[in-house]
Amino acid sequence: MAEFTMELNDDQKQVRDWIHGFAADVMRPAAAEWDEREETPWPVIQEAAKVGIYSLDFYAQQFFDPTGLGIPMAMEELFWGDAGIALSIVGTGLAAIGVVANGTEEQIGTWIPQMYGTPDDVKVAAFCSSEPDAGSDVGSMRTRAVYDQAKDEWVLNGTKTWATNGGIANVHIVVAVVDPALGTKGHASFIIPPDTPGLSQGQKFKKHGIRASHTAEVVLEDVRIPGSCLLGGKEKLDERLARAHERARSGGGERVKNAAMATFEASRPAVGAMAVGTARAAYEVALDYAKTRTQFGRPIIDNQGVAFQLADMRTQIDAARLLVWRASWMAVAGRPFESAEGSMSKLFASEVAKKVTAQAVQILGGNGFTREYPVERMHRDSAIYTIFEGTSEIQRLVIARTISGMPIR
Repeated sequence: MAEFTMELNDDQKQVRDWIHGFAADVMRPAAAEWDEREETPWPVIQEAAKVGIYSLDFYAQQFFDPTGLGIPMAMEELFWGDAGIALSIVGTGLAAIGVVANGTEEQIGTWIPQMYGTPDDVKVAAFCSSEPDAGSDVGSMRTRAVYDQAKDEWVLNGTKTWATNGGIANVHIVVAVVDPALGTKGHASFIIPPDTPGLSQGQKFKKHGIRASHTAEVVLEDVRIPGSCLLGGKEKLDERLARAHERARSGGGERVKNAAMATFEASRPAVGAMAVGTARAAYEVALDYAKTRTQFGRPIIDNQGVAFQLADMRTQIDAARLLVWRASWMAVAGRPFESAEGSMSKLFASEVAKKVTAQAVQILGGNGFTREYPVERMHRDSAIYTIFEGTSEIQRLVIARTISGMPIR
């Protein structure tokens, strides 16, 4: 088990510099165009596939970094490049990780290649969990999956929303209710193969930020899939449901709920790292601008009002990164989040991203308010971090209940 470190090793620095080079040379020059078009940047994803960044192997190498810093380092650099394009590149990873974490070896071998395609014919995948009336409240999920034993098929009905790559994905991973009596423990995940009848794209959202990332509803109407498309298989699901019913009868339901919340906790530092990347990008633009922009015969950074803002921005970015790194290390080291450290990192970093990008706009003045400068886009992009993967309010609720010992319902 690696000890907690505040510095990347030489191998990690090489990977960081490689990702940074791609972000600077390929992503940034394309960022404004794809933000304006509000379309998936297929050519950029293809370039990422050709160099090896858009692949399961890349994410696996970072995910299994024993220090825990692989994923946050990669996310920070990609989102430093551009948040919308970065989300288009990493969005498939969430669906792929869902299959790797819960699927059988056969499912992994069959479906992961179809999620990414090839460098000459890239594909994307979508993870579909949120619903119109069940965002943070996953216990209110209504999408149902019913097993047709005679045909060994599952039949899915419902509507998913806020799905990254939803409707344009080659493979969709859909979370659905199989046993309503068990609440969140009665959920299961399903693979929806390409061109499955009954699955369609609903509304495509025109967003405030991260416009280069496709976000849409996914509608499921009597979607029939083979029994083999249940992640983990029917036998494993039946055993899990039986254990959950037994815990419920013995009064252990609350403990199960807390375990589920802990699973969500472990993924939040990665979102914090995304926020750090966007904040750092805006800070660097503002710093460079303050050094070169002259007013009254001197650079504006000579004014304490500007210099102090930049000092605060840098301090907050570094503090956010340290919280993210600590939580990421704790997750791989098996250290429990006794004070909701995962939510702490996501909460603080996302709030920092919104504040720092707003300060960057202010430092650039009128220029910062125009699309001629990237801080306008970064400021719009930053708004998502306090919303997805649990709003800031949800993070505060988790932290408050964890430190107080109150149950997380």
